[in-house]
Amino acid sequence: MTTPLKLRIDDEYLLSRLKRLLETASPSGFTDLVAHECAEELQRLGMRVEVTRRGAVRARIAGETDEAARAIVAHLDTLGAQVKSLKENGRLRIVPIGHWSSRFAEGARCTIFTDTGRYRGTILPLKASGHTFNKEIDTQPTDWDHVELRVDARADNKGDLEDLGIDIGDIVAIDAQPEFNENGYINSRHLDDKAGVAVMFAAIEALLREGITPMVDTYFIFTIAEEIGQGASSVLMPNVASMITIDNGTTAPGQNSSEHGVTISMADQTGPFDWHLTRKLVRLCRQFDIPFQKDVFRYYRSDSASALDAGADIRTALLTFGIDASHGYERIHMNALHSLAELLTVYVTSSVEIERDAAAIARLRQYPTE
Repeated sequence: MTTPLKLRIDDEYLLSRLKRLLETASPSGFTDLVAHECAEELQRLGMRVEVTRRGAVRARIAGETDEAARAIVAHLDTLGAQVKSLKENGRLRIVPIGHWSSRFAEGARCTIFTDTGRYRGTILPLKASGHTFNKEIDTQPTDWDHVELRVDARADNKGDLEDLGIDIGDIVAIDAQPEFNENGYINSRHLDDKAGVAVMFAAIEALLREGITPMVDTYFIFTIAEEIGQGASSVLMPNVASMITIDNGTTAPGQNSSEHGVTISMADQTGPFDWHLTRKLVRLCRQFDIPFQKDVFRYYRSDSASALDAGADIRTALLTFGIDASHGYERIHMNALHSLAELLTVYVTSSVEIERDAAAIARLRQYPTE
């Protein structure tokens, strides 16, 4: 049995990664830019990088053995929108990428990516002028059929939009608009899950800086389609026995999540997470004085669910950073990101407690009990 280590986390590096990721557009279906950003940074750190056909990124810290390997996963893709049609008034009808409310889209600045270039614009309700519509601006419905995208280019009609090269299916990336406060609070769109990706980079940097060789191979995986339900469905290596997903945990009323410390999810809408793995993470938090709380999410699924849906016979757990106003203009605190990165270093340097997991199938006497 090896003694786990809580490594020093470079908060400045973590924040610099988060800022860079938030600057990089990556709605689901348009993730090549962020895949390059992620892979190039991993290479700069000295890791060998592999990329799937669609752009999921995988890197490995070699362990003493490749049996019962571990995976840590976060997703690079974000919410966004797509052009549904060109309107006769010179504006764009749009539909969401991922599940989010048009309420949070109203007023958003954005970029439309076309086959020939890009344009800036703003998402507005159909009745946006108070001087024209008076109280109707407050009584109009809130849904995607009642917003439109105003393009920052001369476009008085559908033909003008066609001349600009804008077409049905073009991707719309929503500006993150990040704000980093001195007291540790961070406000931005797309903290789900770019904050989780930044946490993974901070843990990787610490492990490589200290020259750590874990007991087993540890894969760091960055998926590119979690917001549309696909996530980690096709990126795991066959020898992976356990997988930890890093994502957001909502701090809404009725939830036990917090913007401080680590929130360990005991279950989401797909059911309970692995008994042994979640309780090991709880023990490690207590042993190393990492602040934490537990929560259950009823309307939530993550990369763990997509891996299990694809047939992966692995133990899964979900570690989260508390986030307010999820899938809107979100807020988190640096404390949670720091604590989460610390826990990852402790986990990666910990022993494999269930040795039978080295084999996909084993005898009953080797199987653990609760």
